[in-house]
Amino acid sequence: MPKSVWNGTVTFGMVNVRIKLYSGTESKTIHFQEVHAKDGARIEHRRVCPKEDREVPYKQIVKGYEVGDGRYVVLGKDEIKAAAGNRGKVIELSDFVDADEIDPVFYEKTYYAGSRDDKDAFELLYQALRKTGRAGIGRFSFHDREYLVALRAGQGVLLLHTLRFHDEVVSGQELEVERGTKPSNKEIEMAGRLVSSLSEKFNPRAYEDTYRDAVLDLIKRKARGEEIDVVAQEEPAQGDDLAAALEASLAGSRS
Repeated sequence: MPKSVWNGTVTFGMVNVRIKLYSGTESKTIHFQEVHAKDGARIEHRRVCPKEDREVPYKQIVKGYEVGDGRYVVLGKDEIKAAAGNRGKVIELSDFVDADEIDPVFYEKTYYAGSRDDKDAFELLYQALRKTGRAGIGRFSFHDREYLVALRAGQGVLLLHTLRFHDEVVSGQELEVERGTKPSNKEIEMAGRLVSSLSEKFNPRAYEDTYRDAVLDLIKRKARGEEIDVVAQEEPAQGDDLAAALEASLAGSRS
């Protein structure tokens, strides 16, 4: 059983549901270390004060926000925690929205929510969200920061998503995207047929991280002393005849 990362209470109306959160994702990113190309020694990063030209112990380091001209406003840990709202261990669901109305661009990180002790209250919340298709919107404090969250019913579990605030999301309408000429009805119809011929139910297990596998294989081969030939990847050529490309693609999908 994985270890919970947060314990607290979800409230909606006069109902309290005691929950614990578990990380819903696990990073598989390959982490490289910085080493000296000359002798292979690992590079060390030290915290140095440029005024005194000496290394500073961690306990003497505080957080500061630059306000201009090299001046900083220093904030203590307790001050930052208090600014986060002092919500403690409570997630108050203030609104319930259609879960499908939340654009995926707002989703940040996902957690699984489990019951702490009152399983009946937890089951009530799960069933209510599942039946209505709604997501509860609230806020909670975690790691000295306040998060906007959406709580919704998943496949047999409650999911809590941290959300980006509206001013953190770039509007697509602000982008200057060049549009091409409108395709013909025939081209749109052929493109639709091609999409339909390649359509599948989403199966995440069908998509492996081929980049990570390739890098791990490269590391193993170099560790064995193999010589590696680097082959440049060429970008596929863009044809001028979209209709011909669609016809060829449809013919290939039928074969």
